[in-house]
Amino acid sequence: MKIRFNTLGEAEAAFREDAPMWAQQGIVNNLATTYLPEAFRNNFAMAMDAQPSLATAPNSGIPAYLTNYIDPAVYEILFSPNMAATIFGEVKKGDWTTQTAFFPTVEHTGEVSSYGDFSENGHAGANTNWPQRQSYLYQVIKEYGELELDRAGLAKISWVSEIDQAAALSLNKFSNFSYFFGIAGLQNYGLLNDPNLTASLTPATKAWGGTAWINGGQIKATANEIFNDIQSMFLQLVNQSSGLIDAQTKVCLAMSPASAVALTATNSFNVNVRTLLKENFPNIRFETAVQYGVTSASNPQGIAAGNLVQMIADSVEGQQTGYCAFNEKSRSHPIVRGLSSFKQKQTAGTWGAIIRQPFAITSMLGV
Repeated sequence: MKIRFNTLGEAEAAFREDAPMWAQQGIVNNLATTYLPEAFRNNFAMAMDAQPSLATAPNSGIPAYLTNYIDPAVYEILFSPNMAATIFGEVKKGDWTTQTAFFPTVEHTGEVSSYGDFSENGHAGANTNWPQRQSYLYQVIKEYGELELDRAGLAKISWVSEIDQAAALSLNKFSNFSYFFGIAGLQNYGLLNDPNLTASLTPATKAWGGTAWINGGQIKATANEIFNDIQSMFLQLVNQSSGLIDAQTKVCLAMSPASAVALTATNSFNVNVRTLLKENFPNIRFETAVQYGVTSASNPQGIAAGNLVQMIADSVEGQQTGYCAFNEKSRSHPIVRGLSSFKQKQTAGTWGAIIRQPFAITSMLGV
C-alpha cells in the first residue's frame, strides 16, 4: 500500500484500490473518497476541523420568553360577599334626580268617655310624622386605550369586560357599605348605626371568664351560654314590641362568619346551638356578613367595639321592618372617545337602610 501521494488523482486511485481491503476489516466510510495527498499535509489553510472565530456573540440558548407558559384559565381575586340586601331586603325609591324622600307614619289616637245621651265627650284622631332621608349619588369612570386593549388581547384577556366588571363591583361594594353604615353628613343611615335603634345588649359573663363566644381562635362559651345570649335578644324584641313579636315570627339572626361558627357548639345532649334555635324559633334564619365582625387589618369595615349580633324581625303585623334602598342602581353614561382611548362614567345612588320599625331590631355587642 502506497503511503505518500504526489497528486490528488494518485490519492483517489489508491483509495479506490484499497477500499475492498478496508471493507473486509470492517472499516466503511461512505463519505470518504480519497487519501490526503502529500501537498495537502502541511497546508494548514486546509484544516477543516479547526473552529473559526465567531462573528456573533457566543450563545447556546433561545429567547427566555419562548420557555414561558401562560395558563388560559384566568382567576379573579375574590371579595367578601355583599350581604346587606340579603339580610334586610332591597327596593328602589325614587330616581337619580330625587334628593330627599319622605316616609310617612300615622299614629292613631283616641280618648273614650262615659256614655250619656247628651254627652259629646270622647275623641278619635290620627297623628302623622314625615321622617326624611337624603340620597347620595356616587360614580366610577371606566378608561381604556386601544394599545391597552390590544396588548391585553395578546394575553387572551377581554380587557373591556374586565373593566366593566370592576366598575360594577366598585358600585355594588359601596352600595353594600352604605346599607350597613350610611353616609356621614347626610340623613342617610345604615343597618348598624341608625340613631333610632335601641342600645346593644351586653353578653352574659361566661364560665371561662369573659363575655365573648370565641377567644384565641377557640369557642370558649358553652352551647347553653350562647343559646342564652340569643334568647335574651329575642326577649328584648318581645319587650320592645309589646308582644307583637312572638316565637312564630320570622326573624333573621345576622352575625359575622366567625361568630356563626360558635353556633356549632354542642351541649351535653349532643345538640348544637343552631338546632336549639330552630326548635325554639322555627321561623329563624341565619345570615352572615363581615361587617358584623370586629375591626382588623383584614376586616377594615368591621366594628371597633367588638363582634356584633343582630336579631331582626322581617315584618310585624304585616308591615315590613325596613329595607335597603337605592334611587339608581347603575346608570351608564355615554362613551366618550378620545384620539385613541375611551371613557365612560357609571353612576349609582343610595338611601342607606330605611328602618321603618326600629323596635323590631335588637343587637348584642361583644360576643
